[in-house]
Amino acid sequence: MAVVAHPGRSMRELHPDVRAGISLRRELRNRIADMRERADAIVARRPSPSGLVIPEVDVRGRLRDLYLAPGTCARFGNQELVAEIMAAIAESSTDVRRQYQIVMNDPDNLPRPLSKIMREWQATGSDQSPPNFGKPEQ
Repeated sequence: MAVVAHPGRSMRELHPDVRAGISLRRELRNRIADMRERADAIVARRPSPSGLVIPEVDVRGRLRDLYLAPGTCARFGNQELVAEIMAAIAESSTDVRRQYQIVMNDPDNLPRPLSKIMREWQATGSDQSPPNFGKPEQ
């Protein structure tokens, strides 16, 4: 089998489409990391009906912290305390989901579609360097 080199290009150079694919992969990794960071920063702290219990719930629904005001355990019986805690966790979980929807769908945070960037690049001729999406090569 014969290997045919692109005219004017050495055998060690990557084809522009391959370089574009590598650039796309890098950009996708960066976008996914950015989304994870934004999601991980979202927490909710909604008080219970009495205001004496405040949980901290993250976007994955995990209970990260729980504040009980002094005297809360003495004020409520076991079942009432459980109801206070669960109500506060449910409210915080609803709030964190709402925050997630707002943050992830904010038009200011939405990057340009990759397909549009690639179409623009291809329209200019694929012999130039691939799009780097405004970021330095890593």
